[in-house]
Amino acid sequence: MATVAEHGEHHESSPPKGWLRWVTTTNHKDIGTLYLTFALIMFFVGGAMALVIRAELYKPGLQLVDPHFFNQMVTLHALIMVFGAVMPAFAGFANWMIPPMIGAPDMALPRLNNWSFWLLPFAALLLSSTLFMDGGAVAAGWTLYPPLVLQTGNALPFTIFSVHLLGLSSILASINIIVTIFNLRAPGMTMMKMPMFCWTWLITAFLLIMVMPVLAGAVTMLLTDKYFQTSFFNPAGGGDPVLFQHLFWFFGHPEVYIIILPAFGIISHVIPTFARKPLFGKNSMVYATAVIGFLSFIVWSHHQYTVGMPVPAELYFMYSTMLIAVPTGVKVFNWLATMWKGSLTFETPMLNALGFLILFVIGGFTGIMMSQVPADLYYHDNYFIVAHFHYTLVGGGVFAIFAGIYYWLPKWTGIMYDERLGKLHFWLSFLGFNVLFFPQHFLGLAGMPRRIPDYALQFTEFNQISTVGAFIFGFAQLLLVYVVYQAIRGVGERVNSEVWEGAKSHGLEWNLPSPMPYHHSFEGIDIQKAIACE
Repeated sequence: MATVAEHGEHHESSPPKGWLRWVTTTNHKDIGTLYLTFALIMFFVGGAMALVIRAELYKPGLQLVDPHFFNQMVTLHALIMVFGAVMPAFAGFANWMIPPMIGAPDMALPRLNNWSFWLLPFAALLLSSTLFMDGGAVAAGWTLYPPLVLQTGNALPFTIFSVHLLGLSSILASINIIVTIFNLRAPGMTMMKMPMFCWTWLITAFLLIMVMPVLAGAVTMLLTDKYFQTSFFNPAGGGDPVLFQHLFWFFGHPEVYIIILPAFGIISHVIPTFARKPLFGKNSMVYATAVIGFLSFIVWSHHQYTVGMPVPAELYFMYSTMLIAVPTGVKVFNWLATMWKGSLTFETPMLNALGFLILFVIGGFTGIMMSQVPADLYYHDNYFIVAHFHYTLVGGGVFAIFAGIYYWLPKWTGIMYDERLGKLHFWLSFLGFNVLFFPQHFLGLAGMPRRIPDYALQFTEFNQISTVGAFIFGFAQLLLVYVVYQAIRGVGERVNSEVWEGAKSHGLEWNLPSPMPYHHSFEGIDIQKAIACE
């Protein structure tokens, strides 16, 4: 049977030209590129907001912005980074890589795929436009807690509508991924032979479908409280603001794993390739991923230890939170065991994977610290929390995105990126990140509250170090743009189908030409290759 679509046999040899190609495309590679490009733009928009925050915090007192605008920056930075940058970036990887990994010609529902992307730019524009409305954007943190969020001006309904659109996009993309993985795998590729990236995205897709409607319901209840005189969260009418916290964190905690599970999948491809070994204990990695997905639903109230929960509930959430460290530890052990006695080399994707491993483990350790109820009463709502979740979501999610870009970029473009610039980007990002966020652990332990534009004099030094790190980390990302731009323009050495030494043993996609055929990667299926894919 045919293995790879021969360019020119059934299709034209190059993609169609013009802007209409991007608006109307149903090609999974085009849509993957759109997702990644959109994520990069939003990464810089959200990053610019972060630099506004850090510039204001360089010195005590009010320097650049007023407190209300400062809190608008905090809220929009978080919403844009989570829903506009990190999640679309992983959706871009899913679109590009899942079909070739499982031997499929395209995603199962290509028109739905187009729609799921094109909801995003309009949602992001709507969310960003709230900055210019009467009363400004939402200034209540990304958690949107009432009653504070109900004091927002005209921006509230627009913010809630944009959240609905962002959630709808995620649900549609998730349905597409599930249908593709269940129905379009190559003959002989059983579920347990499927690559780890496909497994992590399959579980992520189920998480998204289950939790996004909960967020949609919660923010709709906010809307009716403000405009239709309901009292879901208003104690005067018999409601309870803590109910919103429960609803939000029932979405919010699985959301952490929605971001980190695809990152685990990328790292599970990069480390074996550069260790020249198969992934250690792959089956246990699959089971650990499924257990993490399940446990993420039953630990949400560890974000709420200070609301006055009864002691038995606090104990339950403490123990269940500690339990989630076990499957996560299995993954870390398996990655280390894969590297053990491997023939390691340290190209840019591997450096980013190791950076991910170091930073995510630090974030995991601080998470275990915060899972303890008595300790969390002290950590709660200070900069220790800020440091923790940035080590997990940026150190984990974003560094895995960097690893994935450098790992697959030569496969996508047929050009090897500039390794020297790639390594420079990694080291500037890694050092800048640690200079930015590590001091925030000490600020939190010293008692500095989060979401404040001003602070006491004793916090000055660590804040100044943190701000310097923010600008190093932020401007280092311009290097990434330049490296990717060079590869897209064809500047650099051409690569063969394998790209990385020994990569063909790690998946079907490495049997395709570099760059991959524009139209259907696989017109038919080479059954032997599919069966051999472990």
